[in-house]
Amino acid sequence: MRILVTGGAGYIGSVVVEELLKASHTVFVFDNLSTGHRAAVPPHVELIQADLLDENTLRHTLKSREIEAVVHMAAHSSVAESVQKPDLYHRNNVTAGLALLEAMREAEIRQIVFSSSAAVYGEAVAQPIVETAPARPTNPYGATKLEFESALKQHEAEFGVRYHSLRYFNAAGATARNGEVHDPETHLIPIALDVASGQRECVEVFGDDYATADGTCVRDYIHVSDLARAHVLALDATARESAIYNLGSGGSGYSVREVIDTVREVTGKEITSKMGPRRIGDPPKLVASSERIKGELGWKPQYQDLRVIVESAWQWKLAHPNGYE
Repeated sequence: MRILVTGGAGYIGSVVVEELLKASHTVFVFDNLSTGHRAAVPPHVELIQADLLDENTLRHTLKSREIEAVVHMAAHSSVAESVQKPDLYHRNNVTAGLALLEAMREAEIRQIVFSSSAAVYGEAVAQPIVETAPARPTNPYGATKLEFESALKQHEAEFGVRYHSLRYFNAAGATARNGEVHDPETHLIPIALDVASGQRECVEVFGDDYATADGTCVRDYIHVSDLARAHVLALDATARESAIYNLGSGGSGYSVREVIDTVREVTGKEITSKMGPRRIGDPPKLVASSERIKGELGWKPQYQDLRVIVESAWQWKLAHPNGYE
């Protein structure tokens, strides 16, 4: 198929492009490079550098490249930033997404895989979280993901658009080609690796008084390659029906302290940390049940161990000390 990946120059998007190419799809990347990296896109893949709100370019791209399906990854994704800039998050995650759906409708494209988030669940009571759990986001980021999911349901009812919404838990790790580079960096594992490489003084831990075993937040980590492969499976399945799937490791999750300890073990470096206040909108625990996607699409994560995930990220860091520069 001829696939457009929005946000395909970003961390997860670039690995999704890798997996789509392995599956023999023809891939085009649509990215404004506000947070993505040109070097993350393979040289033989066409990059259309534009914003989704540039509707003329978007429409022309969908029609002139004869796009058959879309993998929608373009979004802002920091919980903390979303609390500070809710309007920016609504613009990029909802308004721009609606522009994409409208352009798809005009081009008669009826298959889309959406990069959603576990943040839609908020402070879920039952763990691990299943897809039927109530969606009660506690921050603007999660709220924008849920709002776009609602738009997808509406477009299915009105225009026959088939969608798979993939609710990610914490993506981590790297492939040989692509790794995690953000500016500023907000994710725990790359921050800890910055400390290990001497590029940062310490890791700030946001709160140690949560109702968890060691008082720090617990999260479910999934290797970015496993995450990307799920998109390929979902893309094939969108021709049949729409669905919502969680994507996580299927384990009990890891606390912030456990992640820091694992980085220390993998790198052999001392990882200094300091305690900071809680961040607004951070649930104490988010752990996924991924049984639905395993049973219905045959998804089989290959890199579930946190140490393996951290090792892949560390190897990429050693090979790319300055990221994509």
